[in-house]
Amino acid sequence: MAILTVENLHKTYTNVQALKGVSFTVPKGSVFGILGPNGSGKTTLLGIIVDILRATSGSVKLFDEVPNPTHRKRIGTFLETPNFYHYLNAVQNLEIAAAIKGHGKEDIDRVLQLVNLDQRKYHKFSTYSLGMKQRLALASCLLGNPEVMIFDEPTNGLDPVGIAETRELIKKLNGEGKTVIMASHLLDEVEKVCTHVAILQKGTLITHGHVDEILAQEDIVEAGAADSSQLLSILQQYPGGGKTSLNGHLEVAFSPGTADLEAINRFCFERGVTLNHLRLRKKSLEAKFFELTQNKN
Repeated sequence: MAILTVENLHKTYTNVQALKGVSFTVPKGSVFGILGPNGSGKTTLLGIIVDILRATSGSVKLFDEVPNPTHRKRIGTFLETPNFYHYLNAVQNLEIAAAIKGHGKEDIDRVLQLVNLDQRKYHKFSTYSLGMKQRLALASCLLGNPEVMIFDEPTNGLDPVGIAETRELIKKLNGEGKTVIMASHLLDEVEKVCTHVAILQKGTLITHGHVDEILAQEDIVEAGAADSSQLLSILQQYPGGGKTSLNGHLEVAFSPGTADLEAINRFCFERGVTLNHLRLRKKSLEAKFFELTQNKN
């Protein structure tokens, strides 16, 4: 079952197209990252999904059905830090949040333990660090034990410890069978916690699919010889090699795990070229992301 289906979604603000025909599905049990630079349309997309914004055209389905109030109760959302009462403690703030959502108080201790705030649950919100405030916001989202969690930049503004804690919480929630949908501009964050990804650039969906396929780090083989022109001609004939470029040394791209330096050396030698340089390196994820998003409008 698809938790979320987005079909040909458009959103226009006066003369600005925030979303341009975005379509993808989120599988049940996945951690689905919506990745893109600031201004790419991520927050607008989440706003439409949770019914805060209205799409100009296109459709959204939840649990393979047209969204209705019952579906919304099965989803916990964290789009921005809620306005908790600074003079109240965590338990008191969550009691108010639970009442607004139509839940009882029995879930409060569980969610505070999940976000590691149980030792500070009677401390005033005003005494909390930014990371603790973020975790209390996540606890509020978890009230009622929703099946699906939707987060917008969940680690924004956190220190390295807070980022690590939030990532572990997302993994833990997913391990319990929850589907997590999260927007982020951080490539490293998506790579570490997400199973699937959709990449947006200026409102356009560039690509989507399994993280291992979309963000696969290619093998790059660097090769050099006295006659670069002859070497280029030979490497372009090498089976399994992808695009060839010159960046100091000749570079040939291969699918991850498929480059064989010994075989490449032998291939060139048998054709009359002796290599004076041969090295394998991984293409960085940043380079891959840049390649996917550059020159897209």
